[in-house]
Amino acid sequence: MTKSLDLKLAEIRANPSTRTFILADAKDADMAFGIRATGPRHYLSSRGAHAAQFSPEVWTREEFGYRNLPEFLDIIREVTRQAVVDIMLMSASVNEQLTIKEGLFRDSPVTPAVRANDTTDVWAVRHGRYLGQPSHPFRSATIDHIQCGRAECDRSTEDFPGANLGLYSITFVNDLEQDLATLQAFKEFRLEAERKGFRYFLEVFDPNVDSGIPPEKLGEFINDHIVRSLAGVTEAGRPLFLKIAYHGPRLMEELAQYDPNLVVGILGGSAGTTYDAFKLIHDAQKYGARVALFGRKINHAEHQLAFIEMLRLITDGRLTPEEAVRAYHDILGKLKIPPKRTLEEDLQLTDQSMSYDSDSRRRTILTPARPAGAPARAEGPANDASQAPTSAREAEPAGTAAPSWPVRPDGTPDFEAMTPAQRLAYHQDRLRRQFG
Repeated sequence: MTKSLDLKLAEIRANPSTRTFILADAKDADMAFGIRATGPRHYLSSRGAHAAQFSPEVWTREEFGYRNLPEFLDIIREVTRQAVVDIMLMSASVNEQLTIKEGLFRDSPVTPAVRANDTTDVWAVRHGRYLGQPSHPFRSATIDHIQCGRAECDRSTEDFPGANLGLYSITFVNDLEQDLATLQAFKEFRLEAERKGFRYFLEVFDPNVDSGIPPEKLGEFINDHIVRSLAGVTEAGRPLFLKIAYHGPRLMEELAQYDPNLVVGILGGSAGTTYDAFKLIHDAQKYGARVALFGRKINHAEHQLAFIEMLRLITDGRLTPEEAVRAYHDILGKLKIPPKRTLEEDLQLTDQSMSYDSDSRRRTILTPARPAGAPARAEGPANDASQAPTSAREAEPAGTAAPSWPVRPDGTPDFEAMTPAQRLAYHQDRLRRQFG
């Protein structure tokens, strides 16, 4: 089956002004957090809980708090079958189970991907002190194990049972010896990937230790390093796209406009409020990002499928971030899922660091979202929901009551004629039916 990732990359490169957007669910945290990687058990897939053995004198299953691996795999299967994300990023061991053994992605538009290296700045184990030391390059997974699950693949064919896409991460810390070692390891990976026909995207973290660079200048440091590091790399060895921290509009536009063939994506950072996530993806797209990879923001959501649906509606231009938060809470209410925050609290924008360690985030409330029904600030055609295409699945089913929003003669919603309040009402109604 043709993968949505390939179609969208072709569209982005052919039409730089397109609002086509690539979404990735980063379910690779077992290469960073260990036991905590699977996330809290407040959300399970529709298959529910898996049996686990816990001694009652020690704790109950509910007290333990984290999903076990079978529960985590069920969520990956469920998100993949939803087919809203374009990439599912996993560890090599999860890729072996779901991609190679089960063939989960064989008839799916979703592309499987694997974290190809696990540098020391993602070793976020409990009581460890690795995160406070300069990042060192390291790879647990090999390209062959990602592609076919063994030390050496049969290379008489280019059709591998595993993933043929990986995430490679680098961290510059503004230290000559450390950064030189990082780039040397990256060079070795690139050359091997080119020889073995392995595609990758490049994650560039902010320094994980004090680099001597003022926080407001970090984006310039990262942008220059990206351009400088890839200037000596020909097309055969270049990444499909980038994954970086969002440093604001000016620095996103600076990088995005530099080279139209360099597709820029953002990483999600720590979980934060729902509005943090929705505002981040909206603003990053507005200023040039064409990809978002969200890990903890999805994995810690009260309802992952609904959360992902909201991300897609925002990038499609059908909901504003504020409308999406309200629609998301409406779905939680319909499903009788208690939200972690009240709607008012979840509409707060907070300041978060982009460290891989979720415990290091700064939680300072900055800005509330605009009130419901307030006019949105004009943001140009790229953010005008009236330009979003309609589809057959959006038409009102026969026999339903007259909708409270404008419709065309064929019964499909007329986004061009909708007010923001009517657009929100339409999507709330559609999502209630979808998830209810």
